[in-house]
Parts: sequence; structure tokens; C-alpha cells
Amino acid sequence: MTTLLRTPLLRSTTLGAAFGGTALLKAELFQKTGSFKPRGILAKLASLSPEEKERGVITVSAGNAAAAVAYGCALEGADCLVVMWQGSSELKAAAARGYGATVDLQASDPAGAFERVEELREATGRVFVHPFDDPVVIAGHSSLGREIVEDAPETQVIVVPAGGGGLVSGVATGAPGVRVVAVEPEGSCALHEGLVAGHPVQVETNSLADALNAPTAGVHTLRVCADAGVESCLVSEDDIRAGFRFLYERAKLAAEPGAAAGTGALLGGKVPDVEGKTVAVVVSGGNVAPEIAAAILKGE
Repeated sequence: MTTLLRTPLLRSTTLGAAFGGTALLKAELFQKTGSFKPRGILAKLASLSPEEKERGVITVSAGNAAAAVAYGCALEGADCLVVMWQGSSELKAAAARGYGATVDLQASDPAGAFERVEELREATGRVFVHPFDDPVVIAGHSSLGREIVEDAPETQVIVVPAGGGGLVSGVATGAPGVRVVAVEPEGSCALHEGLVAGHPVQVETNSLADALNAPTAGVHTLRVCADAGVESCLVSEDDIRAGFRFLYERAKLAAEPGAAAGTGALLGGKVPDVEGKTVAVVVSGGNVAPEIAAAILKGE
């Protein structure tokens, strides 16, 4: 199987100056398939038995997990069915198809897509690979946290964009003892609401950061985040746009909107108590349609 990449940790003097500390950018947009997702997904697929792989795999995703599962299934020789929803990123759907997956778009929204995947799983007998709420997936994502503390042991805070919580729970697992802050859009904050309630909560999703539009956080991700003391931070759509423009214009990183949430939080002063600290912010992916990128850069 193709090995994962050890992505670079880049220093940004300009971002550090914005909050009075040292800023490091974990450039996970350079990972296989253009996002962090293969870290956990490849671990999960490798754990399946030959009989399970023979049955085929099904997943549900806004896009980045779709491509990662499709990529991994191609490596493993397993048939892949991906459930997305109407209005999902066509760029990300095309990437999944490019790796050989079949994409189902019958659901009208994220919540409906999770219902749809259950219907198809029961009808086809395929093995469900959850895009974030799985202990093996979380363990796979922990490699990202480990890389940060190995490459920059002085790191005191790690800022992580969050949707369903798979990445941030993995980072917290891989970087024990380091303060971890999950950043979510104000209009799509399933992890935040779940941490407040102490259990998964269904939320409406309405953010240009499509990668963070999870309709609910997971049971496993909430437990890991709660046990690790992960903090929650919410950002506006304007914060996300500002982070996107900064990464493109100053850091020369062609990130997607969801991957810019952490940078936007730091620029907007939304992460407390970081002055004088060494902060690593995860730039989690780079899969964005050119027209969306152009509109944000134009200030539209």
C-alpha cells in the first residue's frame, strides 16, 4: 500500500505577529488526495478482513472522506460506493469517481445522506466506513498530532478545524498534554453543541466550509474530545474567508475554506490565551473549486 506523506510544518511570521506568538502551519493539504482524511481511512480499510473487502465498502461524506475511501479501496481492490448529497462539491465527487467509486447523490442534505447510507448498507451488505466516528479512524488521525509534537516539541497549542470531530480527536490522542482547540463555523457547529450537551446533537449546517458541514458529531469523537479537554471555538464566515485569503496570499497555500478556519480564528482573535505561545494550526485540506476560491479572493 502507498504510504502516507509526512506533511511539512511551516513557520508563518506574519500569522504569529497577528496574535503575538509563534505560528506553525501543518500543511496537510499536501497529503494524499489533498486532505488529512487518508490517515484514518487507510488505517480503517487495512483493518477489514478479506471477506469484508469482498463485500464492498460504503461511506458518506461531503467530499474529502469520499476521495480518501475511494483512494483506499482502489489500493485494497475493494468496490466503493459513496453517498453524498445534492449541492455537494462536484469537484470532490469527481475526485471520488476518479478513484473508481460510484457516487450516490439522491439525498437532499447531510442528515438525509446519513439516512440514505443506512438504507444502502442494509440493501447491499456493504461494510460501512464511517467518515469520522470510528476508533480506528481516530487512531489513524493521531499520526498528525504525533508529527506536530515530534517536529516542533515546543508546540503549546494546536488549532484544528472541526466538523464531526474525527481529526481533532485524533490530534488530541496523538499529542497528549498539548492544549487542543477545535474550530467550527458558527453556522455548522455539531461538535460544539455535542460537547455542551454531552451527547451527539443534530444541527443545521450552513457554511461555505463544506468540509466542516457535519450534521452531528460522533459518540466516539465526543468522548475522546471531552476526555482530552479539547476546547471549542466558533468562527464567522468572514473569519473563514479571511483565513482563506491569508493562506493563499501570504503563506502561498491553496487551502479549501474548511482548512482555513483555524487560521481565521487566530487572525480574528477568537482563540484565547495564545499570546507568547507556539501555536500549530492544521491546514487540513486543499480541495476547493476554482470558482469558489476566486470569489473569496475577490472579496465576494
